[in-house]
Amino acid sequence: MHLLCHASKPGNRAVGAITGTIMAQNGIGCARGWCSTWVEGPVFNSYASTMVDHVLIVGAGQAATHAAETLRRKGHTGRITLLGDEPDLPYQRPPLSKKYLAGDLERDRLLLRHRPYYEEHRIDVRLDTRVAQIDRANCTVQTADGASFPYEVLVLATGSRPRRLQLPGADLAGVHYLRDLSDTERLRAEIRPGAHAVVIGGGYIGLETAATLRHLGVEVTVLEMASRTMNRVVAETVSRFYEAEHARHGVNIELDARITALAGDAQGHVRAVVGTDGREWRADLVVVGIGVLPNDELAQAAGLSCDNGIVVDEFCRTSDAAIYAIGDCSNHPSLHYGRRVRLESVDNAVEQANTTVANILGTPTRHDRVPWFWSDQYHHKLLIVGLSQDHDRQVLRGRPTDAAFSVCYLRDGELIAIDTVNQARDQMAARKLIAARMRPDPVKLADASLALKDCV
Repeated sequence: MHLLCHASKPGNRAVGAITGTIMAQNGIGCARGWCSTWVEGPVFNSYASTMVDHVLIVGAGQAATHAAETLRRKGHTGRITLLGDEPDLPYQRPPLSKKYLAGDLERDRLLLRHRPYYEEHRIDVRLDTRVAQIDRANCTVQTADGASFPYEVLVLATGSRPRRLQLPGADLAGVHYLRDLSDTERLRAEIRPGAHAVVIGGGYIGLETAATLRHLGVEVTVLEMASRTMNRVVAETVSRFYEAEHARHGVNIELDARITALAGDAQGHVRAVVGTDGREWRADLVVVGIGVLPNDELAQAAGLSCDNGIVVDEFCRTSDAAIYAIGDCSNHPSLHYGRRVRLESVDNAVEQANTTVANILGTPTRHDRVPWFWSDQYHHKLLIVGLSQDHDRQVLRGRPTDAAFSVCYLRDGELIAIDTVNQARDQMAARKLIAARMRPDPVKLADASLALKDCV
């Protein structure tokens, strides 16, 4: 058994156990109490890529695939096994609600890598393989078909799943969720020009899907229970811009909507969405986009610390030092913002994979990145940098009527986040300014003729 896996077994104190909220383990490093510090000692000091025979990765999405690729690129010569529960090779998920749904992207182009790549780089990809249990005592995982895979280092990249609608009629035919290829292909099979679709939820997925359906000639209604779309992630100015754009393209957005059931026809297919006031919205098909939940059941059953995802420290380690968690499933400390977060983005998946690989290969590395996100709706590119919670001031750059503007978020004068619409230059500059904790002049910020980098 490898030294790291052995050190993480119950009763071995070579590595400090992490339980509950991850706390600082000594006086070095983070003093806030919500992150840990690298445990120096014989376990990690002696840990190098030449000593690792087998890294096992559970999951086959962006984070998992990037971790496997990076391990090889950084010189890992041991075995890499990737266990995915879908029948397809790892693929991109963002196009599922956009280009792939629209038929503008072929299935083959969704793939992150093709089969020859994995063979050439000796990455053992096992598809249609669902992991049923993690045996931490023996450093193995068991699959649903009874197979057992040993590990020296285990990386959990189990992703997330759509939050299900808990209403009468939610199980009717014609009710769709978008998370994987099969979801999108089932939806595509029901799309026809002139059909009536109801999208429940006015977040990224809901609005992206609405835009695509409208492009395909579908009559679309979006039902959002809040007073504006994307209300948790963008400024009101951005919400109103996108609501106007959807209306201009013929999408009906109903805000403050409350629904009580989905009604079906005699064949068991959805025919309408029913509001609490008795109103009905015709629905030949329904798409539900009301958020996602982390896939942390495996980790919970194995006794790992979980709280809205698998709890990790800034090195992406779980409460078992031989197990890492990355991507949508992980709840990690944001060193920049001083709080724990769980992020759902390609950027976070890639960066946490990079951090994990560095740590696996013996280079202590903290995950300390300012996150960014994007959404494509019609021909508009929304780019968000940073986390805007707890801001105390907003500054608008440019005019929404020009379809090119940004909203800057300040806290105590520091630029902490930005929403940009068709303003890639602002987004690129903001990534540097936010990371450097710069305090721009608000008057200059409001002058869109000035480059953002010149507003400090």
